[in-house]
Amino acid sequence: MFSKEESRILRQEFWTSFGKSFPRKWLLYNTKIKGLSFKFYFDTKSALIALDLEDDLENRINCWEKLVALKGILKDEYLPDAIYEEEYYLDNGKEISRIYLPLEQKVSIHNKNTWRDVMEFFNVNMTLFETFFEEYKDIIKV
Repeated sequence: MFSKEESRILRQEFWTSFGKSFPRKWLLYNTKIKGLSFKFYFDTKSALIALDLEDDLENRINCWEKLVALKGILKDEYLPDAIYEEEYYLDNGKEISRIYLPLEQKVSIHNKNTWRDVMEFFNVNMTLFETFFEEYKDIIKV
């Protein structure tokens, strides 16, 4: 069991190490589409990458419909195992729409032996996700 401080230090160490191992500028919040952002997620039980829609309901629905229309392309050409969830609830209870890809192996940010696998998963799959987005952002934005 780790103290809060030990856990914080490990998290910081992971993200610093990830940034040094794969130095590039990720899109994340800089999508130029209100309410749409990419996320890396890694905790003591799992890791995933996600595209989150957190805007007001009308804009979320509008953007979600476009992402659903592009679902075949995303799954066929980029991320075949991507999961679409129109109603996804965050830990704080907030409802968003999310497309995500979990790492299908047991990992923990507290276990440095799993870090390399997570970093490679993040790098390969977020690069594919961002490539898809760059290719189709004009359709998503409309």
